[in-house]
Amino acid sequence: MSKNLFKAEIDLDDAGTRLDVFITSLIQNISRSRVQQLIRDKQNVLVNGSTNKTSYKLKYGDKLVIKIPDAEPLDLPAENIPLDICYEDDNMLVVNKPSGMLTHPSTKERTETLVNALLYNCDGNLSGINGVMRPGILHRLDKDTSGLLMIAKNDYAHKFLAEQVKYKIAVRKYLTVVIGNIKDDIGTINAPVDRHPVNRHKMAVVQNGRPSVTHWKVLERFKRFTYLEATLETGRTHQIRVHMSHIHHPVAGDPLYGGDNINVKLNGQALQAYKLIFYKPNPGLPLNITDENLKKADKICIEIEPDQEIQKLIRILGQRS
Repeated sequence: MSKNLFKAEIDLDDAGTRLDVFITSLIQNISRSRVQQLIRDKQNVLVNGSTNKTSYKLKYGDKLVIKIPDAEPLDLPAENIPLDICYEDDNMLVVNKPSGMLTHPSTKERTETLVNALLYNCDGNLSGINGVMRPGILHRLDKDTSGLLMIAKNDYAHKFLAEQVKYKIAVRKYLTVVIGNIKDDIGTINAPVDRHPVNRHKMAVVQNGRPSVTHWKVLERFKRFTYLEATLETGRTHQIRVHMSHIHHPVAGDPLYGGDNINVKLNGQALQAYKLIFYKPNPGLPLNITDENLKKADKICIEIEPDQEIQKLIRILGQRS
């Protein structure tokens, strides 16, 4: 079977599952939004020989054929935008994205994004697994969130790193300042996240949303604020921002989720991806992530200092306390 062609027959355990959810679990290293795009494009996903909606509930015995088209040539400009590269080898790099920069282009904004900068700096050598608009992108940061991102230069590296994210081997830690004083020293927020039912620009904790888990640890307390380290167990859109708002401690400087009343002018929200731990891709190793294979891979830990906005906020809060 072609690496871009998948077939499946639905058994009793999977009957009742949404079409897009099933395909996302069937095919490794593909996002649910990418699957939904494939379904909408028609002829890429057939159920019993016919097209269907992303929300179609699969039935016992349904036969699926899924075709993933080859990556299209990028119609995006490569831009000579300076990048803060924290690590690079033949297969990947880690970039410190500044606040205010989009990770990848949107239908409206197609320039001055991290992808535009990567196309120039990597001379187009980026993986194509996530489609034409997101070359090399394994995970993303919101426009107003700064910090570390892993970028894959080839499909092997993309799959090897994505497996580590999927099976919670890669560690992603954030620094954030939230409104309010959190009494406990450590905690976990386990609450499902999905698109907000009314405001489609927001995410929310919703019943039957996607499983989402954030662990947090207090680093310092101020009079009306708390400085935290947050660790992602899952990586949903806006996850930390939504979770902290859900427990009534929104991220400082985040007007979308109630964190704008801080009396300090910030460029973006006080949220930074500051630490990554992962195993370096090695094309000499098999793709399957096993303890034996990981023993042969180099483990890397990259940590950066708090960004200027977080440092400024902590300095001001310290003076006010």
